[in-house]
Amino acid sequence: MRETITSVGIDIGTSTTQLIFSRLTIENLASSYMVPRIKIVDKEVTYRSRIYFTPLRSQTEIHAEKVKEIIQGEYQAAGMEPKDLKTGAVIITGETARKQNANSVLATLSDMAGDFVVATAGPDLESVLSARGAGADKLSEEHRQAVANIDIGGGTSNIALFQKGSLKGTSCLDIGGRLIKIENGRIHYIYSKILRLAQAHGITIREGDRAEESTLYRICQIMADQLAMAVHAMEADSLHQELYTNEGKPLTKEPQVQALTYSGGVASCYYNGEPDNVFEYGDIGVLLARAVRNHPVLKQITTYPAAETIRATVVGAGTHTTNVSGSTISYTQGQLPIKNIPVLKLSEEEEQNLVLFQETLRRKLQVYKTEGKLEQVAIVFSGRYHTSFAQIQELARAVAEGADEVIAGPHPLILVIENDIAKVLGNALNVLLERRKSFICIDGIFGNDGDYIDIGEPVAQGSVVPVVTKTLIFNT
Repeated sequence: MRETITSVGIDIGTSTTQLIFSRLTIENLASSYMVPRIKIVDKEVTYRSRIYFTPLRSQTEIHAEKVKEIIQGEYQAAGMEPKDLKTGAVIITGETARKQNANSVLATLSDMAGDFVVATAGPDLESVLSARGAGADKLSEEHRQAVANIDIGGGTSNIALFQKGSLKGTSCLDIGGRLIKIENGRIHYIYSKILRLAQAHGITIREGDRAEESTLYRICQIMADQLAMAVHAMEADSLHQELYTNEGKPLTKEPQVQALTYSGGVASCYYNGEPDNVFEYGDIGVLLARAVRNHPVLKQITTYPAAETIRATVVGAGTHTTNVSGSTISYTQGQLPIKNIPVLKLSEEEEQNLVLFQETLRRKLQVYKTEGKLEQVAIVFSGRYHTSFAQIQELARAVAEGADEVIAGPHPLILVIENDIAKVLGNALNVLLERRKSFICIDGIFGNDGDYIDIGEPVAQGSVVPVVTKTLIFNT
């Protein structure tokens, strides 16, 4: 069995807006006499849009109508319609995610893009998407190294660390090429954190000053120092913590970074060279690329070419947001697709003690009430500790008792399990509840508190559902 689905990735970044369409191929890898093992086996980008400067009404507001015109025009150029799409992501990234109307713009684009296209933002997700688009995950597996990708965009630098193909950590700093903007040879805009960073190093600059290459390059060298600190190649100074986006956390020190890739608009200049005019793009991106390339510490670290640079995030959004759950899933017909369902995560410690599991589930459900009414929620746990038939019956009873408010309410019971027990557990619950409650029980999917989950319409003759787990966090 082989089937293809179409995905879209739309990235509205600090500097640029772009989209891609891709084709994801799903195939059953098991033999005809075995339980189906269905996976995404191929990902192919079928269309790449032009790269547009992100239209803004002001420093604090995205020009929503012009963004929509760009996306609509590219849909037409690609010969695509929203009904053609099964999955994908619309993301606002970097400094643009801090604009006043970012949330409403995403809602508009999500509605336009298709029934099962998620709208997501957040520095952790962006770090992972850009790293996968750049190929850092594959490089870490091929070279058996800890490889960090630094995605240097207009407003932020997103870092994701992979070891042997597995994600080990993420971080994000307010370091980017458009945090100082140039117009008509003068400084037009300076981001507050970069202004303080410059002043702390004895550099005085103001909006309206003439754009002096030597002065701005000194600032870029200081910004490159901060990137070296972020991958623990230099000792962090007293200013470093302030530069993390949304008061975020540094990258984990273990495993130690052994190699780097670079992506983002700044990385295009890093790998491909500078234009004749260093201020051609109206910012300091070219100078920042030079500072990173010439940095005495960073250049000592093995650096691999990135599979994508300026398109890394959008390629990641279009090809790496989707997973599939199938083979051992169970669900009531007519309940899919569902979108933007908050995750309630139960810990492995709670799961091992079914009394604690039941009590914790009942207590945590209270968090998801609005004006006394329980909202739709996805209950997530590992499923590692109850795998025999008898144990799964016990687990089903704990779920039914702990989630009694869900069962009594109007929403389906949604269970998302890491281990492959969804079909057996779903059947046990169906019998226990006398087939009177709609439910969705899927497995092979990971999620955490604070995540949201989308589950698409079944494909592959109903045996598989596309799933996206993401974080709907808007930078403030």
